[in-house]
Amino acid sequence: MKDHKAQACAGKAKIPIDPLEGPKLALAGQIVTMDSTRRVLKKGTIFIEQGGIVGLCGEGEPAPPGFETVSVVDTQGTIFPGLIELHNHLSYDILRLWNVPRKYGNRGQWAGIPEYRQLISGPMKLIGKISGLMPAVIRFVECKCLLGGVTTSQGVELFSNMGARRFYRGIVRNVERTGDPGLPEAGTRIPDVEADNAEAFLARLGQKSCFLLHLAEGRDKTARSHFLSLEFKPGQWAIAKSLAGIHCTALERSDFDIMAENSASMVWSPFSNLLLYGGTAEVASARQAGVRIGIGSDWSPSGSKNLLGELKVAHLVSQEMGGIFSDADIVALATTNAAAILQWQDRLGSIGAGKRADFLVLEGVPADPYGALIRAAEHSIQLVMINGVARYGTPDIMSQLGVSGENLTVGGKKKVLYLVQKTADPDVAPISLKKAKAKLGKALKDLPTLKPPAAPPATRAGIEPPLQWFLALDELAPTGMDVRPHLPMGGRPTMAAARGPITLKAAPVQLKPLQLDPMTVADDDDFLGLVAAEKNLPDFIKQGLPLLYT
Repeated sequence: MKDHKAQACAGKAKIPIDPLEGPKLALAGQIVTMDSTRRVLKKGTIFIEQGGIVGLCGEGEPAPPGFETVSVVDTQGTIFPGLIELHNHLSYDILRLWNVPRKYGNRGQWAGIPEYRQLISGPMKLIGKISGLMPAVIRFVECKCLLGGVTTSQGVELFSNMGARRFYRGIVRNVERTGDPGLPEAGTRIPDVEADNAEAFLARLGQKSCFLLHLAEGRDKTARSHFLSLEFKPGQWAIAKSLAGIHCTALERSDFDIMAENSASMVWSPFSNLLLYGGTAEVASARQAGVRIGIGSDWSPSGSKNLLGELKVAHLVSQEMGGIFSDADIVALATTNAAAILQWQDRLGSIGAGKRADFLVLEGVPADPYGALIRAAEHSIQLVMINGVARYGTPDIMSQLGVSGENLTVGGKKKVLYLVQKTADPDVAPISLKKAKAKLGKALKDLPTLKPPAAPPATRAGIEPPLQWFLALDELAPTGMDVRPHLPMGGRPTMAAARGPITLKAAPVQLKPLQLDPMTVADDDDFLGLVAAEKNLPDFIKQGLPLLYT
């Protein structure tokens, strides 16, 4: 074992990491490696340079060459790999939890109802058109991720008045636009023409190492039909190793066997599933079939505020189903499993030499670190580091790492956010979290009188109007891209059911003032009360969730 540790200390990775100019750092604490042996170092030190892990040493072992004089920052906490979120409609995370009016069978039954349009799609469609609010949304939702220990999530897509589209690439790593050959970029949308053609869809799946696409969302036959339609010929399925099906709530054991046979994976969002459909994916069947499972919080309107909260729900569901997952298995959903689904396992998901320096540090050194993370409140997070850069943490640790930034409190405890980034979007860079919250809070309050921008005035021939960027929100209008396959089944199209009854001719709804969602459960006096009032949530969630936040 000692030789193994010494070898780990000696190895320095030579891989492209952004930022390359990252300084030499050393972090000490209890280290939960999440490696293949799930080794936990009760007292260890991680050595970091240029955004990557150079070595990992136990107590009493010498530092790697070149680190002999580097001061060690003792976190006095427990260091985990950063949490990897595989599903989140981030732009919507400014909104509060929706009181879902009834139990639905599939996504098509709720996506266009007047209440949803008044409280969720209508407000976001308006806010997304106001270019001055776009930077505030991005700043707010990225910080919301950080406060929950998330270092990687799905991206925020933008479109311009000139017809261009792009994913915003910011502080929290974006699975769609990494800009790093060591982290292959995932797909999250497919052209409509490929979404309803089996051969074209299967060919598209072969173009990336991972496609995160909604699949069989709901609990009824209509929801399952979107999976069954992937069988385009007897025994031939438009499924590949790259496919990571999001939700999979309607799938049966035989369906998971087919996914496993084709090496596909799934992304579980139990809280949102329970809120909307009164049930969640049969993860026991998925696991028995050998399907790799990741996790995502979906979005704030019908999901957890952050991935830390979603781990709690996963724990409660697992316990209710007879203990499907150990607490270590649940942590793996957001670390090793997630990294493997993205084909990033050589770079992220665990702590070891050659990996990216992405960490979440929890206060204290509990004997059961996995259970402690699942039971942690947001204010217990002491540090979040991405690519070797301390982005969020306690004033003491941030100061020891030579970082200062925006002060805030979480659950009454002082924290610091470091939002400076050389490659920052010029519109987002000057926006502090405090300013973003103020702008969004006012916009949501003023929704009844908020007006979309007027069309730009006509310009002389050959002179283009100023470039403006707006939020590209999922499925609020036809865009030529989709987040789910909708292949025909039995010669009949499934596209309408897949998209839901969203039409441009829908009767207008009168928007009403809304409240900006508090960023953490620790600072939201109403969240657990809202959970208790949800019609579709089972009692074991309503009664168990408060116990995991104390």
